Amino acid sequence: MTGPRASGIVLAGGRSTRFGADKLRADVRGRPLLEHPILALAEVCGEVLVALAADAPEPTLPGVAGVPIRIVRDAVDGAGPLAGLVAGLEAAGEGVALVVGGDQPDLRPELLRLLVSSLGTGAAAVLADGDAPRSLPLVVRRDPALAAARRVLGSERRSLLGVIFGLGAVVLPESTWRMADPEGSWRRDVDRPEDLPGHRSVP
Repeated sequence: MTGPRASGIVLAGGRSTRFGADKLRADVRGRPLLEHPILALAEVCGEVLVALAADAPEPTLPGVAGVPIRIVRDAVDGAGPLAGLVAGLEAAGEGVALVVGGDQPDLRPELLRLLVSSLGTGAAAVLADGDAPRSLPLVVRRDPALAAARRVLGSERRSLLGVIFGLGAVVLPESTWRMADPEGSWRRDVDRPEDLPGHRSVP
């Protein structure tokens, strides 16, 4: 399965309020939570950008041969994942960007490749969770997505879904994405300690 070359962006600027500590440092299968989405992207993308809050300490990043991994800082402090998206897109070297959350430990490279290949001539593509699209993971064309993200960032409703709907995203149905992720593991994200793998299964 092939698709356009892509830059990877990990949105990792959250404050971990519900977790009670820095969740991205939490141990998941012997690695910090943050490393799992980074390594998944590194199997698909030519570079990986990790978007952190302006004042967040720099984490230790995994080394991947041939894939540069860099830190960027949120464009606007306290503006949520949208600020990280703008920072990542501004720094991205490719015309397509594959965007994931820093708290998504179970992303499969096969699924990410499927998502990138589904972009076609469109501006964005996401996965369906039931009847609704999920905002992450997300693949976008950099230039129209950056323009849309900047507009939404300057509005009162700052959300990734606002960007996605504005770009007319392709939504991959469950029947399609389950070919690459039969268990639907991609849907796990970590907000609380009980969300960590091993504490509960993905419904």
